[in-house]
Amino acid sequence: MSAATPWWRPDIHYDRRPFLKARTKMAAAARAFFGAKSFVEVDTAILQVSPGNEAHISAFATQMQDETGAGSPLYLHSSPEFAAKKLLAAGEERIFTLEHAFRNRERGRLHHPEFTMLEWYRAHAPYQRLIEDCAGLLAATAKAAGCDLLRHAGCVADPFEEFELLGVAEAFDRHAGVDLLATLDGLTPNRDALADNARRCGVRVVEDDSWSDLFSKILSAKIEPHLGHGRATILMDYPASEAALANLQADQRLAERFELYACGVELANGFGELTDPDEQRRRFEAEMAERMRIYGEAYPIDEDFLAALALMPPASGIALGFDRLVMLATGATHIEQVIWTPVVEGVWAK
Repeated sequence: MSAATPWWRPDIHYDRRPFLKARTKMAAAARAFFGAKSFVEVDTAILQVSPGNEAHISAFATQMQDETGAGSPLYLHSSPEFAAKKLLAAGEERIFTLEHAFRNRERGRLHHPEFTMLEWYRAHAPYQRLIEDCAGLLAATAKAAGCDLLRHAGCVADPFEEFELLGVAEAFDRHAGVDLLATLDGLTPNRDALADNARRCGVRVVEDDSWSDLFSKILSAKIEPHLGHGRATILMDYPASEAALANLQADQRLAERFELYACGVELANGFGELTDPDEQRRRFEAEMAERMRIYGEAYPIDEDFLAALALMPPASGIALGFDRLVMLATGATHIEQVIWTPVVEGVWAK
């Protein structure tokens, strides 16, 4: 790879401009799609008392000072989720937001520390309704971009084709030969059982890997590359331990969570939203204990968010990585090709 070249160089911008123009058309199409369904676009605050409480999502910290200079810690949100759910508690019923989010420790061809998240929420709607939304959204944005196929890394997916619906347990059996549900003993994941399965399918296991670590390793190495070929895939029925903000299903080993994949790339993460503040606190505390174990730090819990959950109606919600969708619709190979002004000058390598 050649030395990094600033994105603002005219020759670099010239190469990126077709992707960026398509991005603008796709954003307009997304707004029109939700507007036609009576959604209200909301604009949530980026500065929050908590950036989120998932163990493996890292945040950017800052400080707010009062007129005396005394400071209090704040964070750039990793998702507009907490604020959006407070709006549901306030009485909004169909909302969406297309805005920047921030995640530290993440940079690469599919990750950027500042990125655009498209989130939407439906009060009093089952999470399966979001799958229908995803199908309409993919078709609308692909049409706006003049795209007949989504493309990435030699793989294609038809954005107008009916989705493949695939359970996580079935995917693990099909693509890795792993009986995932057998590693769940009641509600407690069996780490050693999954470790044995991981070794058998060629996934490296280290001593301090938790069940969740091993699940993620197998998913990344053995499952995700096979998803969304020819058409998009909905990977659904996630283990309860992998869905900190979702309702549980009748089989309480599983949660109301799904992810949308196209061309082996994760595009969206949807939930039947948990509204029990006590259970949510318990899960947040467990996630932050795990984060402290791994990273030596934890984030505060937003008490205002937990209070709002007590008023929040049953709802479903989803977050979609808009930059990634633009990548697949335009054939871009790096996320910075589809971001107007990437973070830090001189990072783009032509």
